Amino acid sequence: RDLPTLADLGFAPSNLPEIAMPTGSDGAHALFDEFLDRIGDYGQRRDFPALRGPSYLSVHLRFGTISIRTLARAAHETVLRGGAASAGAAVWLSELIWRDFYFMILHHHPRVAESKSFHPEYDGLRWVAPQTGERYFQAWCEASTGYPLVDAAMRQIRQSGYMHNRLRMVTASFLVKDLGVDWRRGEQYFADQLNDFDFAANNGGWQWAASTGCDAQPYFRIFNPVTQSEKFDPNGQFIRKYLPELARLSDKYLHAPWTAPEAVLAEAGVRLGENYPRPIVQHDVARQETLARYAVVKTPKAKAAARAKLAEEES
Repeated sequence: RDLPTLADLGFAPSNLPEIAMPTGSDGAHALFDEFLDRIGDYGQRRDFPALRGPSYLSVHLRFGTISIRTLARAAHETVLRGGAASAGAAVWLSELIWRDFYFMILHHHPRVAESKSFHPEYDGLRWVAPQTGERYFQAWCEASTGYPLVDAAMRQIRQSGYMHNRLRMVTASFLVKDLGVDWRRGEQYFADQLNDFDFAANNGGWQWAASTGCDAQPYFRIFNPVTQSEKFDPNGQFIRKYLPELARLSDKYLHAPWTAPEAVLAEAGVRLGENYPRPIVQHDVARQETLARYAVVKTPKAKAAARAKLAEEES
């Protein structure tokens, strides 16, 4: 009798063969060996999505095809040996430690698995109105925000099931602090899209970006999507790969197409509002709205009330 297909078992079709992801423990160790040859450059290259900087081992850690102890031991030994590779290995080891830090948070504070903020006062945040929030969220998911680095990153995750770590921070910050959408919606979207999805790391990363988590970025630290783009994709290699409709724009205008003169846009074949969207929000205005939103829950009275409620729930 015929064996059941993946569809019969409830699995949706995937594009894993197209991605050509190395699989199994052999694939994981091949990636690891390749990374060890360039680990010394990790600290300098890890934030640039167009460069081969990360180890690309996250999916293997997620599914256990390589051991975290193997990676941590190799990084630690490289640091102890000193030399040119030690600095990059130290930075990478610190990133591995962040991963286990979030496991620890989940173990000791299981309430974060109940869609609650690590700092309870942030559960009182008032997000944008539902109808506006839904429109913003869909634009974010569909890579139609009008901010090229954000849109390129969102196309990356939809096409490959992967997103560069710097871009996870940028896109999360944009959804929460530019669009005013509840971080939990982005957390769930990443959970649905990422091949390397791990609850503790995903929740920890989103709460870090939303400033609701343990050791999170301060609420007033709000990534500017244009300056992040200029800093970490200065030549636009990443943006042009995922947004070919902007490929003919010069580096000067690629990061913020709405600043380009009409003649420049026309020459590059860019028609704002037609083949590429205008910005969905103004960053400077959104920043002020976010500061006001967070200030409400940061008052001593609001914090005390939230902690009293938490104590009551846990008693």
